[in-house]
Amino acid sequence: MAADDVPWLTPEQLRAWLALNALTEVLPSAVDAQLKRDAGINRFEYQVMAGLSESPGRTIRMSVLATFASGSLSRLSHALTRLESHGWVVRRPSADDPRAVEAVLTDAGWAKVQETAPGHVREARRLVVDVLSPAQTAQLERICMKLLDAVGPDQADLLRSMPLRAADD
Repeated sequence: MAADDVPWLTPEQLRAWLALNALTEVLPSAVDAQLKRDAGINRFEYQVMAGLSESPGRTIRMSVLATFASGSLSRLSHALTRLESHGWVVRRPSADDPRAVEAVLTDAGWAKVQETAPGHVREARRLVVDVLSPAQTAQLERICMKLLDAVGPDQADLLRSMPLRAADD
């Protein structure tokens, strides 16, 4: 493709693209720093534990959990090994398919999520939620889901299917 045929970004499109790239670098780092400082776990480990905490019976297949946490099965396996060493998670064969493996959040893991969640929520509010108006937050969700449909449709489908609950449920 010749340079003349490239649909170059307008200055506004380029600014949006650069801002998105910057955000996808600094936001995860900021969240990771808070979780490491306050809870001794990294963002991926927290995402894994949060996914388990939102699942029925605090149990989920490894393949689904990897999609939820936006990681490979290999990365998930390494994270689960660390979480198992603390007694927060166990792995077991799936009850409905012995070839599949499930991860289960233990009672100690549930306690760790409950201990960690308030600081994580405060950081999510500080960095994103409280910076935006309710209308902007709704718009952010729509934009993120549209982008996920393009780059991570499995994650988008999983997020749409998750029955989220309020913290006081």
